[in-house]
Amino acid sequence: MPAPADAHAAPKAANFLRSIIERDLDAGTYQGRAFAGSPGDAAHHAAGAPDPAKIRTRFPPEPNGYLHIGHAKSICLNFGLAHDYGGVCHLRFDDTNPEKEEQEYVDAIVEAVHWLGFDWNANGTSHLFYASDYFDFMYRAAEALIGAGLAYVDEQSAEEMRASRGDFTTPGTESPFRGRTPAENLARFREMRDGLHADGSMVLRAKIDMASPNINLRDPTIYRIRRATHHNTGDTWCIYPMYTYAHPIEDALERITHSICTLEFEDQRPFYDWLLEHLADLGLLARPLPRQYEFGRLNMTYVMTSKRKLRQLVEEKIVAGWDDPRMPTVFGLRRRGYTPAAIRAMADGTGASKTNIWLEYAVLEQCLRADLEGQAPRAMAVLDPLPLELTNWAEVFGSDTHVEPCAAPAHPQHPEYGQRAFGLSRTVWVDRDDFAEAPPKGFHRLFPGNKVRLKYGMVVECTGCEKDAGGRVTKVTARVVPDTKSGTPGADAVKVKGTITWVGADGIEATVNLYDRLFTEPQPDAGGRDFRDVLNPASLVVVRARLEPGLAAAAREQRFQFERHGYFVADRELHGPGVPVFNRIATLKDGFAPGAQAA
Repeated sequence: MPAPADAHAAPKAANFLRSIIERDLDAGTYQGRAFAGSPGDAAHHAAGAPDPAKIRTRFPPEPNGYLHIGHAKSICLNFGLAHDYGGVCHLRFDDTNPEKEEQEYVDAIVEAVHWLGFDWNANGTSHLFYASDYFDFMYRAAEALIGAGLAYVDEQSAEEMRASRGDFTTPGTESPFRGRTPAENLARFREMRDGLHADGSMVLRAKIDMASPNINLRDPTIYRIRRATHHNTGDTWCIYPMYTYAHPIEDALERITHSICTLEFEDQRPFYDWLLEHLADLGLLARPLPRQYEFGRLNMTYVMTSKRKLRQLVEEKIVAGWDDPRMPTVFGLRRRGYTPAAIRAMADGTGASKTNIWLEYAVLEQCLRADLEGQAPRAMAVLDPLPLELTNWAEVFGSDTHVEPCAAPAHPQHPEYGQRAFGLSRTVWVDRDDFAEAPPKGFHRLFPGNKVRLKYGMVVECTGCEKDAGGRVTKVTARVVPDTKSGTPGADAVKVKGTITWVGADGIEATVNLYDRLFTEPQPDAGGRDFRDVLNPASLVVVRARLEPGLAAAAREQRFQFERHGYFVADRELHGPGVPVFNRIATLKDGFAPGAQAA
C-alpha cells in the first residue's frame, strides 16, 4: 500500500496498538493464514494462497454523511498501521442502513480518503468493499445460527422488548417466543425475508443470556424488517442486518486481523467475539478470527463532529455548505487550505490511547504552519487598502507615470522557486493599520515625519494624510528618499526602524475571506448547550484586498504565505467569473497556547 511521503516526518511514537501488533507478529498469530484475494467464507479462503499481508486493518465508514476531522484521524491510524507493519488497509462501506445512505456520500468518502494520501490497492488487488455485497452470506449465517439454536424470531413490540431487557441492576426477562424450535424460527425468518410481515412486526435476535451483566449480550437484535431501497442492492432485500451483527462478519470475510474502533464499541466486543466464534465453529468462517481493539476518540476544541449537528449547520444556512471552510469536514478543511500532510502530522502526533482526548485547535494550525513554512511561496498583500501617494515621484524619476521595477525571492530558502516581480509607482496601497496620525509608543510605521522602508522597494518619509468629511483617513502622503532602493549600494544609507508591505498600481484586486473559529467556546455543545448561542459573529470577515500581480496566475488550491498576514489559499472560485478569491488558512502565530488533555 503506497504511503504518503511526508517531509521531515518524525518517528512514529509507540502506543498500545503498535504493541499489540508487534506482539502478534512476534508470536506468529496470523502467520500462514490463507487469503483468496477477495472476501469470502471459510471454504473460499481455504482454496487461497498464504496472505501476502502481515496484517489487515480497515476503515469502515457508513456512507450517511461527509467525513470530518475525527474520521481523518481513524483513516490515518488504520492506513498508517497497515503500511508500517507490512499490511493492507481496506476501505469498506458499512452500508447496512438503507434509509440514511446515499451514493453521494460514497463518492465523497472515496475522494476524501484519496485526498488525504491513501490508497486501498495492494498486491495487484483493490481492497474497496461494500458490506451490502455480503448480504447473502449474512443471511446464510443467520439461518445457521437459527439451526444451531443460537437465534430466534421475536414478535414482541419494540416497547415490550425494551421493557424486558432490564437495566444495569435488573436482569432481563426472556421473550415468550424464545423457546420456539429451530424449525419454527427458520420458517418465520424466511417469511420475514419474503416480505410477508410488516416493518417492525418482528426481529431476529441472538440467543445468548438475558441475565448477562453486559446488556449488549441480552439477546441482541441481529435482523429487522425494513422496506427501503438500498443504494447498492436496490429492492432485493426487505430485511437488513444490524450493524453489531454485520460488522464482525465483514471483518472476518475480509480476513481483517486487527479491527480498530473507538471506545464506544468496547461493550460490544463480547458480542463481536461470541458471534465470530460460533460462526467459525459452524464452519462458516476461517480461523484465525479478527480481534477488536478500541482507542480513544479525538475531540477538537472549537469544533463539533456530530453528523446531526453538522447537518443542522448546513440546513439552517449557518454555513455555506459541507465544504464551508469553517466546517471540520475533510472537504471543509481542504477548501480552507489545510494540507493532507498537516492533517496526517496531527493524527500521527496524537497517537492512540485508551482514553478520549481533547486537542486544542491550535495543534492542527501548528502542523499546517510546519508544513507550509518551508514550501509556500511568499507574496505581499494589503488586506485593508489605503492609498499612499509619493508626492515627489516625478521629481525623483522624471515622470509621474514611471514604474520602478522591484523583485523579491518567491521563497527565501528556495532559490529554485525563482523571483517574483512587481512595480513601485507614484501611488501604492498599504494596510490601513500601518498608518497612525498620532502614533502610540513603539509604533515604527507610517506617521508624519517618520521614515519607513517599503519592503523590497525604497525608503519613504511620511508627510501627512487626507481625510473625508467624517474624519476618516482617505490617503497618506509621503516623499521618496532617493537612492535607497533595496539591493542597491544606497539601500543602507538611511536607517529606519519600520518596514511595511505594499502593493503597487500593477497589483490585482481580490476577495479575501478571513476565516476564524466558528464558535467562541472551546466545547460549543457542552452540557447540552445550544451551539447556536456561541456562534462567533467574526468567523468570516470578507475584505476587498490588493495583491501582488503574480497572484493573478495562482492555481486552484495553491497556497501562499502573505507576508505579515499568514497563510492563504486560492479558492475554487478563482477560476470563476469576476475577482479571484483567497481564503485565510491560518495566521502566522498561534492565538493561544496549544495542548491536549484526556477527557
